Amino acid sequence: MISREHFAGWHRTRYVWVAVILLVVSAGAVVLLNRADPEEKPADLQGQIMARMRTTLEQADPGQHNHAGHTAQQVTTEKPAVICGVRVYGYEPAEVSALADVRTVYGFHLCGVAEQKRPWDVAVKLAGPVIMDMSTEPPGIQVVEATADVMFTDRLREMFPEKYAELALKEALTDSEMADQRRRYDAAAGL
Repeated sequence: MISREHFAGWHRTRYVWVAVILLVVSAGAVVLLNRADPEEKPADLQGQIMARMRTTLEQADPGQHNHAGHTAQQVTTEKPAVICGVRVYGYEPAEVSALADVRTVYGFHLCGVAEQKRPWDVAVKLAGPVIMDMSTEPPGIQVVEATADVMFTDRLREMFPEKYAELALKEALTDSEMADQRRRYDAAAGL
């Protein structure tokens, strides 16, 4: 005959094994869900948009995202690199899951013209809210600037949807994006 203690111990062991099996099955389900197509994950789409914005701004002539007439002084005949940090506030249509379906991006850019041996603190910088038209190749760049008749915040509210305008008035680059930009700027400027 089986003793009560032996039966209770076997019964507890069975529950432990059931719990272990459920844990393994759950972990497997999480792994499978995380292996889904990367273009379907919004966080990855955000990263793809940031990379596309950064590349577009860095390859564009600084005049295309020029602000208030600032221009880079050409010290040599070689065109200096433009190093940009970007922040995506949002994109339209908001429900898309692939970069190819994004038509308009609302964000922020801070770019430094990396002239040789010119430190970041005195570099020519181009910064502010930006709209990118992703339906063209290369994407179109439109910066938000005040005019003689319209103040900056009014112009921003004219150009940006309300939800993105509010973000643009409060937020610029994240600390990690700024640190990455400064590292890339120093390397491009030979510092």
